[in-house]
Amino acid sequence: MKKLYVWTLLLASFAMIMAGCSDKDSEQGTKDLEEISIMLDWYPNAVHSAIYVAKEKGYFEDAGLDVEIKMPADTNDPLKLAATGKVDLAISYQSQLLVSRAEDIPVVSVAALVRHSLDAIMYKEESGIQSPKDLEGKRVGYPSTTVSEAIVASMVANDGGDAQQVKMTDVGWDLMPSLATNQVDAVVGAYINHEMVLLEKEGYNIDLLKLDDYGVPNSYELVVVAGEETFEKKKEQITKFWQAVTKGHEDVKKDPAAGLEVLFNHENESFPLDMDVEKESLNILLPLMEDEGVKFGHQEQEAWDKTANWLYESGVIKVNLDASEAFVNL
Repeated sequence: MKKLYVWTLLLASFAMIMAGCSDKDSEQGTKDLEEISIMLDWYPNAVHSAIYVAKEKGYFEDAGLDVEIKMPADTNDPLKLAATGKVDLAISYQSQLLVSRAEDIPVVSVAALVRHSLDAIMYKEESGIQSPKDLEGKRVGYPSTTVSEAIVASMVANDGGDAQQVKMTDVGWDLMPSLATNQVDAVVGAYINHEMVLLEKEGYNIDLLKLDDYGVPNSYELVVVAGEETFEKKKEQITKFWQAVTKGHEDVKKDPAAGLEVLFNHENESFPLDMDVEKESLNILLPLMEDEGVKFGHQEQEAWDKTANWLYESGVIKVNLDASEAFVNL
């Protein structure tokens, strides 16, 4: 009996020693990971699925990274915080990055997350709008941005209309309710994978005018950006980050339902998701996130030149930028 007691004590001691070693190994493993942070453009939704899949499946950890995913308090925060190094990476917009560079804010795009425009002029089918010229005399809601104003002006002018006759109405980010309740006749700045999906789910028949059909260049809607100084310091980690996201993206393409399940595991309580909406959103997004024969995230000089030139010619920016300095391919 005494021998059994002694043997039990020895086993317990061994277990405690091994547990201590395990904890130390775990702590050491965490310490070995390089920390990197990314701020989303908005609350977690379908467009971020690849990032959450990469995190949940351990692709970041396999790459030696400890990735912190943050949400912005304001849609203007991500780019500003990336510029000042408060976050390592941020998801932002191609046009916003170019506007910022024209103001000497040192940010650079490291990858294109969505290769094509998600923005469009949206309106109810019964409004009688057929083309941008029909916006003359009508109220167009927009979210307080000069880019949105320039989009409408360009499209109307390119359709032979008078942009001065359009009643631009600043509705902030209340784009969907302002259109639903007829406060405005059309909106710009709303996304085809979000506001349009929500409006149609609520029973509204929505039609749209695509930007590039009327002279506004197709743009990289969402890009991953870094401050120039951060990029120089953390180029290797940023490259590993994108490689892990690319693996996550491949998984989402192969099994979108599983990708959305991972996303919903990270749903923000303040912004609850609707599975039907996010499913349709992802169906719209996936074809717009890649082009055949082009590596995921790759950016082309022509796309940056066209958007930069349009912003300059539209008067949104006052500097004729060298767009080649606005992006890098990892």
